[in-house]
Amino acid sequence: MAIRPVRLFGDPILRTVADPVTDFDKQLRNLVKDLTQTLDDAQGAGLAAPQIGVGLRVFAYVVGSERGYLVNPELSFPDDEEQDGEEGCLSFPGIYYDVKRRLNTVARGFTDRGDPVQLVGTDVLARCIQHETDHLDGVLFIDRMDLATRKQAMKAIREANWDGAVKLSPHRMSDRIF
Repeated sequence: MAIRPVRLFGDPILRTVADPVTDFDKQLRNLVKDLTQTLDDAQGAGLAAPQIGVGLRVFAYVVGSERGYLVNPELSFPDDEEQDGEEGCLSFPGIYYDVKRRLNTVARGFTDRGDPVQLVGTDVLARCIQHETDHLDGVLFIDRMDLATRKQAMKAIREANWDGAVKLSPHRMSDRIF
């Protein structure tokens, strides 16, 4: 198990749809441990496997007292309520903008041993579940922004000092949601 480099915006894997997990084996359990350790080190709220260069449908999360992971998540929404709020991403260090998301989310998936599990989230946990599942679909949070906000974010991204390289995020994420 290891802390893995977080891929930054510009890395093609972040725009690639992740493959479903088919083997619930030791390799998957090691991936879950790596995701969890990397997320803890980055002090974020969520981290999807593509963000560490693995094209599989797995993410880890830590939101308040809620902590865990989900394999092959499928989302549903119990209502049409929405929330607006600041969001960031470990793959976009230092970039935070408002994004509209659903307020309540139900995610069904599996443990690393193939047992079915359900995760119900509201507010920040719902935002995190949606954000991380988007990563598994090759969708980034900038894609969820309204046009004016996205223009501002893209300007900030162009001015950021990452140069699109694949490297560790230089910023600690302790004071932000994602």
